Amino acid sequence: MPTIQDVAKKAGVSVATVSRVLNKPSSVAEKTREKVNKAMKVLDYSPSILGRNLRNSESRMLLVLLPKISNPFYLRIVEGIEETALNYGYHILVCQTHTTSEREDVYFNLLKNQQAAGAITMDPLINRQTISSLAEQFPIVQCSEYDKEQSLSYVTIDSELAAYQMTKFLLKQGHQRIAFVNVGEHYLYARDRKKGFIRALEEFHITVEEDWFYYADSVTFEAGQQAMRSLLNREKAFSAVFAVSDILAIGALKELNMQEISVPDEVAIAGFDKIDFTNMTYPTLTTVSQPMYKMGCASVDMLIKKIQGKQVEDIILEHELIIREST
Repeated sequence: MPTIQDVAKKAGVSVATVSRVLNKPSSVAEKTREKVNKAMKVLDYSPSILGRNLRNSESRMLLVLLPKISNPFYLRIVEGIEETALNYGYHILVCQTHTTSEREDVYFNLLKNQQAAGAITMDPLINRQTISSLAEQFPIVQCSEYDKEQSLSYVTIDSELAAYQMTKFLLKQGHQRIAFVNVGEHYLYARDRKKGFIRALEEFHITVEEDWFYYADSVTFEAGQQAMRSLLNREKAFSAVFAVSDILAIGALKELNMQEISVPDEVAIAGFDKIDFTNMTYPTLTTVSQPMYKMGCASVDMLIKKIQGKQVEDIILEHELIIREST
């Protein structure tokens, strides 16, 4: 592996000159810069980004905190984050918190030790007190899930409105009994989507029954399958199911297929997020589309502004109903 000394020898300049080309190119004459850059290209020399950051007392690393990378909802957001960060000259470190304070503290210490320039958090159950305190000293942006009670910058969609519109669509399709597959209401999105669901029912003068609600203990395909099993065993039948996550909806759809219940003829089903799998199910899944890639891009734009000391405003992006075969 070539060294900075090899580059200096190849270009016929001092090591100090090569260092200036790497760190302060404007301080070096153009002809000299060209010689150094040509030598680096010939030798295939890659300078140590970490070493340069440490010398300059500057980090070009952004933290991306999420509960689990296995959830496909986060993957498209991370793609947007990475692409935009690279355009700004930053790299990202994807951090799985598993929603534990021990994991969070490890990554937050990178901020405290100035090994990261800022953080984007997507963990719905992140320690709010800790992150609020950190945000007073370091640039932090919340993506998707956020805390309404704290003045922390965020990028999200209007989950309540989206759930209201999807429920209204199902009602207009003639469904009077709609089951709602939710998760624990310690999640903001779970509370907001339930509000939207109930608002649409009330607008159509439909009495909400507690028996229509199922609360999954996790957002997994298996939990969605279990939700459908439970709903099918309840006393009163329903004609449609709306799940707050595509993963839950796909699990529920699998159970319907296994029990040979026709979708949408006997039961219609809709999800939320528009992960890639929703176009591969049988039948294809109706869902609320979140602009996940755009959310990632906007989060980085906001974070860079905060790093630069600029004022930012919270962003609520547009969603879209994607109507497919399952309804």
